This record gives sequence, structure tokens and C-alpha cells, in this order.
Amino acid sequence: MKLHIPKAGWLVLLGAMAGLGAAAQEPLTLRQAIQQALGANPEARQASAEMREAKANASLARTQLFPQLNFTEDISRGDDPVYVFGAKLRQQAFTQADFAVNALNRPLPIGNFASRFSGQWMAFDSFRTQKTIRSADLMRKSAASSKAAVNQKIVLNVVEAYQSVLYAERQVTVTQHELDTAQALLASVNDHVKAGLAVESDRMSAEVNVAARKQELIAAQGGLEMAWAQLRVAVGTPDLKETGLAPIAPHDFPAAALDAEVQAAYKTRSDLAALNQAQSAQAEAVSAAKFGFGPRIAAYGNWEQDRPTFAGAGGNNWVAGVQLNIDITPFAKRAQLEHERAARDRVDAQLTSYRQQVQLQVTQAHIARQTALLSLKTAQAALDQSAESLRILRNRYGAGLATITDLLHAEDAERESQNNYWRAVYGNAVAYAQLLFATGSLTPDAAEELQ
Repeated sequence: MKLHIPKAGWLVLLGAMAGLGAAAQEPLTLRQAIQQALGANPEARQASAEMREAKANASLARTQLFPQLNFTEDISRGDDPVYVFGAKLRQQAFTQADFAVNALNRPLPIGNFASRFSGQWMAFDSFRTQKTIRSADLMRKSAASSKAAVNQKIVLNVVEAYQSVLYAERQVTVTQHELDTAQALLASVNDHVKAGLAVESDRMSAEVNVAARKQELIAAQGGLEMAWAQLRVAVGTPDLKETGLAPIAPHDFPAAALDAEVQAAYKTRSDLAALNQAQSAQAEAVSAAKFGFGPRIAAYGNWEQDRPTFAGAGGNNWVAGVQLNIDITPFAKRAQLEHERAARDRVDAQLTSYRQQVQLQVTQAHIARQTALLSLKTAQAALDQSAESLRILRNRYGAGLATITDLLHAEDAERESQNNYWRAVYGNAVAYAQLLFATGSLTPDAAEELQ
């Protein structure tokens, strides 16, 4: 892919370029890249699966409130005396002849078709089920908050990778322009040597300069390929084509006090909310383990029909009852309670540590954002100064008042100022995005404001 940069007005063109060789395609905006990532990134799909899993666990916990009903169709045949005696009784086919000693000891084989409906219901378990449901609901909310946190991380990754591609494109543009300038300088030096106005060493210096600029262009093009590879991973689309990207102009993003940003992070960070909800869920799990020591009352019932043939007539019977259960050796329940308490203490410590990490992350992002803004202003001033210095030295060299070494040093300084400027432009945008992420407000809408 060959990039052509006009000699005049190239700085204006830099701000309008969307990408290499993409003039016929619509540029990929930052918002479009984010939307693709939220739909295709495997981390987003994993977070969605975890949220569905937590939702299913909450539904599973609620099933303990409902009665369990079962239907059984049992087909059997045998001559076991007890089996035959019981089967005839249940079929209501017992006769006086069946009391004969020989019939009782050595009965003839008999078949039985039993259709049975049975059910049981935990009517009361000292509110352990209610506590378990509450814990599962909180874990479901925690999973939803975790998914939101993953989405914000994906947005940040896309922003960083998107900016890396844009900066890499700028580097290619700058190095291509510098190569064109170096080749033009070499042609001018050749003319000066032929006219006796320059020495052979000037020609050699110009040739070395051209070779160095070619090496820089090769490195810049390799950096662009690497940046695109990172963007493909961030978007979750391995076959994402190298189309144009919508440019991002320099911005003076809004700023706030550090304390306000830390407090905002405590309120809006989705990952922090997920930990808070997990802490509450674990507290409910401890309560559920405690209530597990209490008595349980269960109701049960059974209706059965027994027939000698599948479609024949027979007898039916039913039984119902209520059962009280008290665990007088609750060793397993004590171990379960200790397990839940240890898990609660772990989550408590994790939450305390994470709040400290959030404060540190916001502080670092706040300082980085201020530094990036100052760097941008400094780079802008240096860019103007280096451009003017280069213009003056070119005129002096053309008039024979400066050496080619002076001119090449000025070229190097101007090229470095170009790279520093665009690095500061995109660094400022990334720093602001990182601050939004640290405060928990990096949504797709907020990221779109970067462009």
C-alpha cells in the first residue's frame, strides 16, 4: 500500500487523512469499532455467559420454594412370597384361598403394573431458602455489574488500539514526507556539487540522510501493521480490514478536582459495585448457613394404582403426612458455616483492598491526564518553532550561509517535533479515556466524544 503525500499543505492534509489507501471506503469511526467489539469480543461473550449463569442460579434457588411432583410407572413380576402377598393386597385381589399355607409359602408368579404419583414440599426450613434466594439474587446483580465493567474495559482497549493506529498512520505520513524532503535535498546537493557550490562530503551526508529516512519509513510501516493487529484483537474481529479511521483532532477535555473524581469512582465503578454486591451476597450466605441449624418441616404424599395387567382393573391407595426434622449432630452444618464465614472475610478484605486500588487508579489517571494536556501544549509550541527554524535554515543553506549538517540537524528536530506533537495529541485523548475508565464513566457515548 503506497502513500502519496503532496509537498504543499501537508499539515492540513494530515488532519483530514483517514487512513492509507482508503479513499474509496467510509472511515471506521471509533463508535463503530466499539460497537463491533461489544458484540464480537470474546471477553464480552464470556461476561454475558457468566451473567446468564448467575441468573440461572437465582432461578434454581427459587425452585426450593415449590413442591416436587413425580410420576412413576413400575412393571414387575415374581414369585417372592412377600412380593406376591403385597401385590395382591394392593391390587385388591386377595381371596380366602390365598391364606392356604402352600399358597403363602410357594405362590405362583404374579405381575404388577403400578402407576404412582408422589410429591414432597419443604414447608418450613427456618428461612434458610429465603436467605439462599437473596444471596443468589445479589450474585446475579454482581454478575451484571461485572459485565458492565468488562464492557468498559473493552471500550478502553478499543480506544487505545484505535489511537495507536492513528498515531502509527501519522508516523508513516511524517516519515514519508521526510523521505521526500531528503530526496529533494539530495537532488539539490547534487546540483550544488556540479556547480562547484558544495563538496562531495555534502553529497555523501545527503545520501546517508536518505537511507536513514528509508529505514524510518520501514519501521513506521511495521508499527502500523502491529497497531492494526492490536486493534483486531481489541475489536474481536481477526479479519478486520485495514480501512480508513476517522481522525481525532486535538481536544481540551473537561477537568475536575481529584477528590470529586475519586468520589465519582466510588459511586459509578461497575467492578466496585460488583464487589459490593458480592459482599452482600456472602453475608446472606452466612445467614443461610446459620438458619440451616433450625428445624425443618416437610409435607409428603403418595397415590398409587396397582393392576395385574397394564389396562386391567386393580386397586389404588394413598398416603400423606408431615415430617419434622431436627439435626442433632450438625457437624457438616458447622463446617459449612465456617466455610461461608471465611468466604465473607475474604470478600470483605478484597473489597477494602479494591477501594484503595480504585483511589490509586483515579489518582494516577488524573495526574496522567494533566501531564498529557501540558505535553500537548508544549508539543504545539515546539512544532511551530521547529518549522520556523527549518524554514530559516533552508533559506540560509540555499544562500550558502549554513552547512548541510546544520540543515540536517534542523530536519531531525522538525521531524521529532512532528512525532512528539501527534504522540501528544493521541496521548491526551487516551489519558482522558483512561481517566473516564478509572472513574467508571467510559461508556460508548462518552468514548464518542473523543472524536
